[in-house]
Amino acid sequence: MNHIVTVQDAVTAFEPWMEPTDAELDAIEREMPVIRAEMDLLDAQIIVIDRTPCELNERRIRRARRRVLAAHRDHINGLPGQTGGAA
Repeated sequence: MNHIVTVQDAVTAFEPWMEPTDAELDAIEREMPVIRAEMDLLDAQIIVIDRTPCELNERRIRRARRRVLAAHRDHINGLPGQTGGAA
């Protein structure tokens, strides 16, 4: 009989002293517009997942895709230390 045991590192990988740093939290905050835009796109895609999309749903998905692209562009162009930008 083989016993199943857990790996100690995996169990204690998220100890209370392993909180995100201020820099990591700032990076997440800067990326929130991208995250929100991607969530909106996902919501629009979920709506039509089990049905044929009507014209309204197709427009909703197109707009959400454009918002994702714009959010990515703004995020990349707004990063400090980058020269020239991406868009």
